[in-house]
Amino acid sequence: QVQLVESGGGLVQAGGSLRLSCAASGRTFSSYDMGWFHQAPGKEREFVAAINWSGSSTYYADSVKGRFTISRGNAKNTVYLQMNSLNAEDTAVYYCAAARLGLGIARLGLEIITNPSKYNYWGQGTQVTVSS
Repeated sequence: QVQLVESGGGLVQAGGSLRLSCAASGRTFSSYDMGWFHQAPGKEREFVAAINWSGSSTYYADSVKGRFTISRGNAKNTVYLQMNSLNAEDTAVYYCAAARLGLGIARLGLEIITNPSKYNYWGQGTQVTVSS
């Protein structure tokens, strides 16, 4: 079992930056892939970015490509999401998720990587609010 806790959310002005952190505890294995999703009020949970546990492969939603960067720390139980050039559409609760998808090894389609139902461990989320 994997337990995930997000931190780093807050209120930021449009054009600003935030860095989210996801700390994993419990039974953590190197085979776990990690993802970031966000969910705005009244909206479906949407894929933001993903990284395989080794950090060798990354994936991004078109809406954040070039602005956000997903990475892992030296300790494999920590994953980050650096968010730059934030805009109002980025306002949402951001969730960290984990799964054994085989990213970077298996030839997976985006329909798998971006599907929240494929991730079986979730954090409680951290609120990101971008103001004008």
